[in-house]
Amino acid sequence: MILVGQLDSPYVRRVAVTLRHYGLPFTRSPLSVFSDAEEMRRINPLGRVPSLVLDDGEVLVDSAAIIDHLDTLVGPERALTPAAGAERRQCLRLVALATGAIDKAMLVAYERLRRPQERQFEPWVERCRVQAETALRALDAVAPSPWLLGARFSQADVTVAAMVGYVRTAPDDLLPVGRYPNLDRLSDACEALPEFVESHPSIDAGLGAPARGL
Repeated sequence: MILVGQLDSPYVRRVAVTLRHYGLPFTRSPLSVFSDAEEMRRINPLGRVPSLVLDDGEVLVDSAAIIDHLDTLVGPERALTPAAGAERRQCLRLVALATGAIDKAMLVAYERLRRPQERQFEPWVERCRVQAETALRALDAVAPSPWLLGARFSQADVTVAAMVGYVRTAPDDLLPVGRYPNLDRLSDACEALPEFVESHPSIDAGLGAPARGL
């Protein structure tokens, strides 16, 4: 399998962490959606990351669809997303909040970093910032014990930790260390795991224009 995308994208990173956690062999093509836009569109017509090229050439797009496939490969006993019931609903809820926070932080980043300052629309930036912060507060209200679903390490932990790593690099200081202590604690625990260390965004430093997830 080939994972396409740079690790500064939290969506690419959560797939990479999941692959490593499952022990599934893969290589990575660190294409940028900016510097390598034409090549990216040949893999995924939307020109977005991540994409996962399977061994038979089939291409999966969107991190949720990719992770769903990986869960089926390892089976329900090993899958990071619980198979059914209240635990599954809670996991998916936390993942949705985390990906929502990513999307809103990403919109702020694009407004700040890609749009000329004189054309930035502050009411839109403020709306996205408030939405991101509301999601962050909701996630911080779930204290890890030691993980978000209790004793079970799950896709919620993977995605929330990938989100924290990304949002801390976003403009407007949305997630400074110390503001959300439960998120800090979860992030520290996850970042110490081998699968996170081996999927750190710094691995792609110097490759050119970053992916940033879109």
